[in-house]
Amino acid sequence: MTGPTAASGRRGAPRHCGWCGREITGAATGGRPRRYCAQSCRQRAYERRTQVQRGGLPEDAVVLSAAELSDLQDRLFRLRCAAEDVVTAVDDGAGAAELRILAERVGSNAQGLERLR
Repeated sequence: MTGPTAASGRRGAPRHCGWCGREITGAATGGRPRRYCAQSCRQRAYERRTQVQRGGLPEDAVVLSAAELSDLQDRLFRLRCAAEDVVTAVDDGAGAAELRILAERVGSNAQGLERLR
């Protein structure tokens, strides 16, 4: 999650941490724009870069631990289930209020997938 997508170059656009994906808050203090929301995220990104260099992996490689992969698979499963709930509700003739609730659940699950860590 490093590079141009980590922090937007447009003025006024929200920027996100290059490690955890959280929005970077606080006023700019001059100099280069911040790439990480905290020193701990900066350190984790450094550790990942050095691991990638030692392992001979491409710079844009995504390395996940078994626990992170399992968590990602769980979140994808929840998203699929939420989407299937919407389809079932439409087939059953659900009202707009129920469909809105189900659509918000899909959106919430999808938002949880926007960041890998």
